[in-house]
Amino acid sequence: MEITGEISNIIYQNEINSYTIAEFETEEELTTVVGYLPFIKVGDTLKLVGKFIEHRDYGRQFKIDIFEKIIPQTLGSVERYLANSNIKGIGEILAKRIIKKFGEETIHVFRYEPERLAEVRGISETKAKEISESFIENWEVWQIVGFLERFGIGAEHAKKVFDLYGVKAIEKLETNPYDLIDLVRGVDFKQIDKMTLDLGINYDNEKRITSGIKYGLIKSTYNGNACVQKDNLIEFVIKLLDVTFEKIEDGLIHLKMENEIVIEKRENQEFVYLYNFYQTEEEIAFYIKRLQKAKNIKKIENLAVELKRAERISGIELSIKQKEALKLINENNVSIITGGPGTGKTTIIRNIIDIYEKKGKKVILTAPTGRATKRITEMTGKEASTLHRLLEIGKIDEDSFYKNLRNYEGTPIDGDIIIVDEVSMVDMFVINYLLKCIYQGTKLILVGDIDQLASVGPGSVLKDLINSRTSCYNPFG
Repeated sequence: MEITGEISNIIYQNEINSYTIAEFETEEELTTVVGYLPFIKVGDTLKLVGKFIEHRDYGRQFKIDIFEKIIPQTLGSVERYLANSNIKGIGEILAKRIIKKFGEETIHVFRYEPERLAEVRGISETKAKEISESFIENWEVWQIVGFLERFGIGAEHAKKVFDLYGVKAIEKLETNPYDLIDLVRGVDFKQIDKMTLDLGINYDNEKRITSGIKYGLIKSTYNGNACVQKDNLIEFVIKLLDVTFEKIEDGLIHLKMENEIVIEKRENQEFVYLYNFYQTEEEIAFYIKRLQKAKNIKKIENLAVELKRAERISGIELSIKQKEALKLINENNVSIITGGPGTGKTTIIRNIIDIYEKKGKKVILTAPTGRATKRITEMTGKEASTLHRLLEIGKIDEDSFYKNLRNYEGTPIDGDIIIVDEVSMVDMFVINYLLKCIYQGTKLILVGDIDQLASVGPGSVLKDLINSRTSCYNPFG
């Protein structure tokens, strides 16, 4: 069932997932609508598809399956749309003036004659241009929202698509829907493929094959993989696209020539990387080696004396393994402390903090999640921060995170010793960014258990660093 009307009141809206309960006014009635309505505000005119249901407590409601934002149908709704902070630079007073001046022509003026907005008192020529651009951007983004919903892609990605393609976004994506694979994680490839085949593209079209290869590589990253065995990738793409082995080989060659993938041979097997992932792995190796080779300026002389003092104060006698670990940390700029639960890693961390802070060194304690920082803070008595807060990463959408984080300029961390706990949960992009933010001569201590929780993002950082033998490490248990 389809109904068209205006959001007259928002009763509830979840800030996280945009689940909304609102009053919706149609020509026939005022009804309650429920469903997911991201970015919707009072005054928006919508076309809703769904069905009426009878709620046990709240009575008759319209449950939304999909929605489309449309041009307001009446002068009153246009005024409310303009006044409800949808358009930058317009409030209630200016909205009334604009409607009074242009009446039924208002939408036409915004879209096709924006210079006329300067005829309204309080709007300069410069502001008229800014208001018109805001209106058009707002409007085009919502057309893109409706288009993306056909592929099960959320509204939060519409702005990114608009920023890349502008007002011709839908036209460009309708011509080549495969571009969505490069823009948004989690797309439904089969739906995009079906639409493109319906447009008349051949099964063995090069763009279709290269897109299928990239989709296979991207999908593998959802499981934490940074690369895929070439044979497994080809097998996956054959099933996905129903094309020949030779066509996929040609596609791989093309992507390699365009520097979109890297094919690396190891022990008679070939592995395929997306270029960005390969570059990130190379950078991690470079930064780790450079940090390890830097002058050990944070080394403490007479460590044995400091260990005895720490044992005396804490009343805890360190094991031979724990003393070896502390010596290893003192002698190296990059160290890994690993082992299962109850093997003494936390005792090592407490002693590092005690010994180095007593010598005037600044110790930074961090972990990948809020829960992990809380745990290590309680265990050591020293305040820890999450890696995102330490690195000032902030909130980054998933697509930007994996594609662009390695290009961000890091803010140097003011610390002599940096201890990262629960490193098994840290993905390759975050560890690379962390390494960029560490001054030469700073000690980096990575603590974790490779058998514990793995990272949500790609890469097995802790495991790979241990296997590489690039860093000094001390196993427990």
